[in-house]
Amino acid sequence: MRYAARAHWCFGRWAGCGRLRYGSPRSFSVLGFLTPPASEVSWASFAVMYPPPPPAPHRDFISVTLSLGESYDNSKSRRRRSCWRKWKQLSRLQRNVILVLLGFLIICGFLSYLQAADQWKALSGTPAEEQKMKPEVPPVLPAPQKEGAKAEEFPAVVPQKQQRHFRRGPPHLQIRPPNTVSKDETQDDAKEKETALGDAQQEENTQRTIISWRGAVIEPEQATELPSKRAEASTKPPFLAPRMWKKPGPPNERQKGVIEAFLHAWKGYRKFAWGHDELKPVSKTFSEWFGLGLTLIDALDTMWILGLKKEFKEARNWVSEKLDFKKNVDVNLFESTIRILGGLLSTYHLSGDSLFLRKAEDFGKRLMPAFTTPSKIPYSDVNIGTGFAHSPQWTSDSTEAVEKVTMHIHSLSGKKDGLVPMFINTNSGLFTHPGVFTLGARADSYYEYLLKQWIQGGKKETQLLEDYVKAIEGIKAHLLRQSQPGMLTFVGELAHGRFSAKMDHLVCFLPGTLALGVHHGLPADHMNLAQSLMETCYQMNRQMETGLSPEIAHFNMYPRADHKDVEVKPADRHNLLRPETVESLFYLYRVTRDRKYQDWGWEILQNFNKYTRVPSGGYSSINNVQNSQKPDPRDKMESFFLGETLKYLYLLFSDDLELLGLDTCVFNTEAHPLPIWTPA
Repeated sequence: MRYAARAHWCFGRWAGCGRLRYGSPRSFSVLGFLTPPASEVSWASFAVMYPPPPPAPHRDFISVTLSLGESYDNSKSRRRRSCWRKWKQLSRLQRNVILVLLGFLIICGFLSYLQAADQWKALSGTPAEEQKMKPEVPPVLPAPQKEGAKAEEFPAVVPQKQQRHFRRGPPHLQIRPPNTVSKDETQDDAKEKETALGDAQQEENTQRTIISWRGAVIEPEQATELPSKRAEASTKPPFLAPRMWKKPGPPNERQKGVIEAFLHAWKGYRKFAWGHDELKPVSKTFSEWFGLGLTLIDALDTMWILGLKKEFKEARNWVSEKLDFKKNVDVNLFESTIRILGGLLSTYHLSGDSLFLRKAEDFGKRLMPAFTTPSKIPYSDVNIGTGFAHSPQWTSDSTEAVEKVTMHIHSLSGKKDGLVPMFINTNSGLFTHPGVFTLGARADSYYEYLLKQWIQGGKKETQLLEDYVKAIEGIKAHLLRQSQPGMLTFVGELAHGRFSAKMDHLVCFLPGTLALGVHHGLPADHMNLAQSLMETCYQMNRQMETGLSPEIAHFNMYPRADHKDVEVKPADRHNLLRPETVESLFYLYRVTRDRKYQDWGWEILQNFNKYTRVPSGGYSSINNVQNSQKPDPRDKMESFFLGETLKYLYLLFSDDLELLGLDTCVFNTEAHPLPIWTPA
């Protein structure tokens, strides 16, 4: 009985609680009860004969808690005490992990807020200190009136309302279109305009207007116009066609040659690369850089200037229907600004078509995140879809000098008599690679824009002029040499005090820039230097077997009977259809009226036709300018061939010296004409 009772009690304890307090360990079985030793089997038999009584029936209980003196008031105090009890029940490790995660989330949220705030600042406005620098009355662009001209010959250019913009740049872009619809605009665009302008606009459209195929809106200003209508008109963006652009006369024979060359190039692009960045004329396909129709946008204003109605209209339709900047793509800030933004803005100012203004505004806003750097020196690249801006993978330096950092660069140390190193660090805002000075790749546009920004801003920002004049003196002192045997004046490079007789074809922009400065009142000796350098750039073409300049030339500085002035290394003898030589020929002819510059340009055009023209359509850059029998096409037509080279040739051959005159517009470094902003 003793063992039976023990077995019964222990089984109940195991089954109910899972623990055995009594009993010999040697008698424990995996089933949860005791197995007696062999000597005690009789007692086990006895236990079987007398089984234990059945367990008591299961009873259910209901627990009721009575709270004396308290009533339920929907309070969360009990819940809070319950949560606190659960928190205290957690281990120290669990509580520390939760606290670390919460702290991490708070820090991430704070950093995201700061980044979003910086992006919003860049896109939505300007700092307060810049607001103070703005003029009280922004510049407007009045149309010049000729004596005896009829009112219908000039559109009414109304003053702008006060706008928010940095004082040196053009006004903040508005999306209000001109008050009439050109023939080339789509019905959708017309509907958008009517909606935006409202009843007042519709009433204004009842006035007499004249619209040309070029989009030029001619509105005779009515002396009886009501003040309210004048106020409405003042909100429109300026239409600059009568000031910057007037319809030219019939093209002369050389201009017809340029038109024919353009149409041949456009034929290849339209057939094999339509809507893509660049044509590969030999393989009859295309290449992409940004994926934004770069050649088409670069050529828009050229088509307008050349009077190519059909081609312009077709290209405009593509811009309206296909051009979309909502793309996850990195673009180079400098290249996309001069080609895409410049192309759209110049086409707007020439045509008055607000489609191009809206596209320019959209694209310009997408470039703004590039300026969110510690030093305000912009990043070189920006993703126009995500807004993420960054430096190139190989450096944190930037090579652009744009309007927001002009004052910073003006006072920056590290210059050499006005010459600047080509790199600036985006974090520190300081020059890097000091001691290296060039007017070639990565540095050329800085010197060009010192002068052109001063001209476009109405010649009011003296620090730009000071920097430009000082830079020219620095060029004379440190970079100017003469070759042998022809005594050609050229611009070399300086690296840590060591001179190199190397001159990029890009440097051939300088003669034209010097001539432009003289036209606007700078010292006459700048013109002497311009003419000398122009001769050198022409010889860089003429001394090659193809009559086309190499990408880089080296000049012989020592008298040798068997050497020419211009020498070319095998790696530098390619030609990319660049415009710099014909660009300077255009300026030199406009300033001097010397027709030899037209003759030199015509000679270069004939060489382009002879050695770079592809029969199926398009022009190709070539690998070897020193081999007229085998120039070896590179199978690429850069967008600037249509945007710059052919445009400058057409203007060079013009009999009308006021066609895009030097007193009404400034050409950006991609040859897109933009208006000079002058006070009323």
